[in-house]
Amino acid sequence: MIPLLKRQLRLALAVLLMVSLAAGVLLAQQRTEDSGPGQQASLGTVLEVIALLRTYHVEDVDTISLVRAYLKTGTIDGMLKETIEDDYTRYMTPQAYSRFQEDTLRGEFGGIGVMVGIRNERLTIISPIAGTPGMRAGLRGGDLIVRIDGQSTEHMSLEEAVSLMRGPEGQRVVLTIQRGEEVFDVEIIRDRIQNVSVQRYDVLTPDKVPQLSAPVGYIYLSNFSEVTGRQFDRAAAELRAAGVQGLVLDLRYNPGGLLTSALEVADRFLDGGPMVHVVAANGERRTYNASPGTVLPPMPIVVLVNQFSASAAEILAGALRDNGLAVLVGEPSFGKGSVQTVVPLRDGSGLTMTTAHYETAGGHFIHEIGLVPDIVVEIPEDELEEFYVRFEQEELDLTDPQLQRALEVLNGLMLEGKQQAA
Repeated sequence: MIPLLKRQLRLALAVLLMVSLAAGVLLAQQRTEDSGPGQQASLGTVLEVIALLRTYHVEDVDTISLVRAYLKTGTIDGMLKETIEDDYTRYMTPQAYSRFQEDTLRGEFGGIGVMVGIRNERLTIISPIAGTPGMRAGLRGGDLIVRIDGQSTEHMSLEEAVSLMRGPEGQRVVLTIQRGEEVFDVEIIRDRIQNVSVQRYDVLTPDKVPQLSAPVGYIYLSNFSEVTGRQFDRAAAELRAAGVQGLVLDLRYNPGGLLTSALEVADRFLDGGPMVHVVAANGERRTYNASPGTVLPPMPIVVLVNQFSASAAEILAGALRDNGLAVLVGEPSFGKGSVQTVVPLRDGSGLTMTTAHYETAGGHFIHEIGLVPDIVVEIPEDELEEFYVRFEQEELDLTDPQLQRALEVLNGLMLEGKQQAA
């Protein structure tokens, strides 16, 4: 085809798309005015979102499909749901994006205190945060949130759900929960939720745990946020001062969080070497390496994982195991190997989109596969509820079969190290 004709066709297509989108925006705005308040975006914002998705989303995104989906649904949310098979790509209105920024910077917010995610297209509680209204109300990991204040969560984005559950402290929210076959309502009064990553740490001695030959440390990381590194350093300093000879790092019920925070913790253990490989939409592969030197002295490490350990938690667990520093015990992990980027838009709204996939330090792709522990210890289905209640207690449950196995393995590693040193 003649180059000039090609350019003319591309220009004609661009004009047609612009006219179609403009008409779609006007129709959508008219529908919104007729039906009440909505979350309508301007034509400029719609085009900005389409351009970002075409350029940076990890999977091929078809412009025509995006335009058709927008014309059909009249909203960016609808466009994303129709075309992007990715629960983690979502649009935030200016109000939602502003709240997201404030919560990230402050590390606290008004809410109920649960970590949630989309699992099998259902809004699922990953874990309640210790000491919060959600935990006091008896919510558990694996609970499905069916409705929020009577509003169905079916096809609801994660951002929408979080926005509905958050609000001023002292105000009530009612969640309809499905637990197995049982469906029931839970009334919760919102409170000020502080972002705590290190939920629990302890020194376990042979007096407490007879199977141990020396004191060991235990740290439970429930998520990865801006405060994780500082909180981890404080806990590690106390354990180091107590003379622990090994460490159990508990990442069960940890849904992930900030990649940078997970790498910050990994860097405490690693003396150089790869921590994770990130593969972008254009195929570019970037390796994040640990800095030389370690903050923590070399010691045997066992990492606990389960089906709710996801994303940044899997990155940390993979980095420690693939570099030969840790043994994994528990259940196969969740398998979230995608990386999200939050992009501010010109009108004050925001777009979260999947821009890359990651491989563990050893080059293993785990998306929708998960990490398989070196030693599998599964909790029987009929014991999960009772197990979770004990897990969330303030005192460490030393009857926990996964923890017991981790301590056995850790003690064996410590004895093996002493024999080699001798």
